[in-house]
Amino acid sequence: MTWLQRYRLRHFLRYSFWLVPLVWMLAAMVALPAVRWLDIETGWRLFNYSEEGARQILNGLSSSMLTFMVFAVSALLLALQLASSALSPRIIAGAFANRIPQFSIGVFVFSYVFALGAVARVESGQVPQLVVFVAIVSNLFAILVFFWFVYRVGSSLRPVAILLALSRSGRKVVDSVYPHAWNPGAAESAPQAREELSGSSRVIEYAGASGTFLAFGAAELVEAARRAECVIELIPQVGDFVPMGDPLFRIYPAERNVDAAALSQTVAFGAERTLEQDPAFAFRVMVDIASRALSPAINDPTTAVLALDQLHRDLLYLGRKQLDRGSAADREGRLRLVYPTPQWEDFVALAVSEIRLFGAGSIQVARRLRAMLEHLAGALPEARIPPLREELAMLQHSVEKAFPEAKDRQRAQTGDLQGIGRSSPPRT
Repeated sequence: MTWLQRYRLRHFLRYSFWLVPLVWMLAAMVALPAVRWLDIETGWRLFNYSEEGARQILNGLSSSMLTFMVFAVSALLLALQLASSALSPRIIAGAFANRIPQFSIGVFVFSYVFALGAVARVESGQVPQLVVFVAIVSNLFAILVFFWFVYRVGSSLRPVAILLALSRSGRKVVDSVYPHAWNPGAAESAPQAREELSGSSRVIEYAGASGTFLAFGAAELVEAARRAECVIELIPQVGDFVPMGDPLFRIYPAERNVDAAALSQTVAFGAERTLEQDPAFAFRVMVDIASRALSPAINDPTTAVLALDQLHRDLLYLGRKQLDRGSAADREGRLRLVYPTPQWEDFVALAVSEIRLFGAGSIQVARRLRAMLEHLAGALPEARIPPLREELAMLQHSVEKAFPEAKDRQRAQTGDLQGIGRSSPPRT
């Protein structure tokens, strides 16, 4: 199985909403004969249901579980529709990959299928008491899961919960792309300056359908380069849109024989960016949420401040990483793979620029932005400060243009970690 096939299988297993309920359905079909056998072996008679009573109970349970399933799926879709319209449509894929709705719907499916099967086991003069008991218990458990499901879906789709989840996911990707802590003695230089990338090169073009670059198999590319005794440069950055025919790989030196078809099985393309290998995408979605909150149709600067809280946290975390350009070596330590990664300036511009522009008329946003930039400038290494100072200067210019009244301008020029509500100077 190639890397691309494994990637697609892993993506399918993670984002297929129906897969977990299907497993629960199969579990019910396996559990039913097992419980029936145990009933015969033990002669279970705890409640001693009558034939008519057992049929009525099981029919009622199966009907209620079907209603629960329809209601749960409808509630999930409605909550997602409201959340995506108010926050960002980019949250939909993650919501369907969430195990809580999948588990809950799976429990409902198990109870429904088990109750249906139990009805068929009730025969004239013979009632499988243990089967009926298990059906009742599974339905009672499903009722508890239903209330838990409603609470979790409602709370997990709040702006702060989504922003926290994005922040956690973003930091995981940052750790995978930038594994090393900041080292003041090591320059964050591009490996393109190394001798291995000098001399002639050959370009391999992308032959697939145009799409967004989602991920790549670094270990597989390193192995391919090792076998060919070359260095492979991956030209697009994860998250880029790559049209068919654009340069995809560059091979050093040019005369090395590398199988282009095999290389195509080490890269994945799709319709939309994902968080898997794209550290900037979490920033992108959080900025989208803040930008939408600042639109005239919504006008919710507090949600923008919540987004800035998480952007502040992630920029602080990222600024203490060694943001080297992407490269990988083989077991002998020879450079085999080079790939582009976003740098500090890219993250700062992404996190600040659009929020500053869309929130130009909001005192709350201006104060929170200033507090974030001033705190980062005081807490991060000296090499991280120039882009922050540049953003502070642009923020100052925006405030001067947006607030003609001197008092409003003075308030907007004061950093405030709460947006509005904290008169003491921010921490440094």
